[in-house]
Amino acid sequence: MAISERVAVVQMTSVNDIAANFATCSRLVKEAASAGAKFIAFPENFSFVGAKDGESLTIAEPLDGPIMQGYRSLARESKIWMSLGGFQEKGQDDAQLCNTHVLIDDTGNIRSKYRKIHLFDVDVPGGAVYKESRFTEGGKEVVAVDSPIGRLGVTVCYDLRFPGLYQLLRFQHEAQVLLVPAAFTKVTGQAHWEILLRARAIETQCYVIAAAQAGKHNDKRESYGDSLIIDPWGTIIGRLPEMYFFPKGEELNFTVKALLFSLLADRLSTGIAVADIDFSLIDSVRTKMPISQHRKPPEFWKSASASL
Repeated sequence: MAISERVAVVQMTSVNDIAANFATCSRLVKEAASAGAKFIAFPENFSFVGAKDGESLTIAEPLDGPIMQGYRSLARESKIWMSLGGFQEKGQDDAQLCNTHVLIDDTGNIRSKYRKIHLFDVDVPGGAVYKESRFTEGGKEVVAVDSPIGRLGVTVCYDLRFPGLYQLLRFQHEAQVLLVPAAFTKVTGQAHWEILLRARAIETQCYVIAAAQAGKHNDKRESYGDSLIIDPWGTIIGRLPEMYFFPKGEELNFTVKALLFSLLADRLSTGIAVADIDFSLIDSVRTKMPISQHRKPPEFWKSASASL
């Protein structure tokens, strides 16, 4: 494995037009490949965001359908790995779909699929009421897969609020990079998006690649945006616009980078940010702070609770 690999994270505003979304994704893949990225991560609902309730059910397809075939061809032609999640995968009947995160390799083959476990059934404070389970089947399997950018822990959006999943991915499935494609609401994104992502990176000592939907999709739906790449120390190393990319070895301290991020951030534009996954940094952080050795097994907590 190379010492480091370059990745790209996408920020976009998907609509209820499959062809238009594919055109946007194609352009961004070409930009990422030109920047030297070996892996590109797209946000949840990259291929379609419905304008009315139930519209996603009408376009849901199996993974061997024409929509996914188009993205597989795009990965193969561009020689790039792609994280596509979640995709509206056809469910067991016409009334259900799966919110599925699909990983495609640089030859266009599907390497893994993860069906979103935690469904967004929430009354957002000051916002709308969501009931994802009304038309979505929840997943039941934790998924990790090897790739050129390290061992990937695969999740989707609302999963981010459940740290137990990420603990499993790191300590039982040996993840090095966590993927969090999302479409956070404007309200929840303003309150929690960055802090949750940085917390997951810090507590697992993993890179986090979080591709986000951004802006107004239609009259009823708006996403927060702010796609991020975060290192195992919790430092943001990739954020739109592209001027945020700091080449490896460039001497800019954390304070300077943070100031540039805050002054220049554009959480709503369509585009990519790139950063390098540095495998030596993963090893260094984990060696200097060996939480994998210090953490207690589940049996410890059972006995500790019993003694209260």
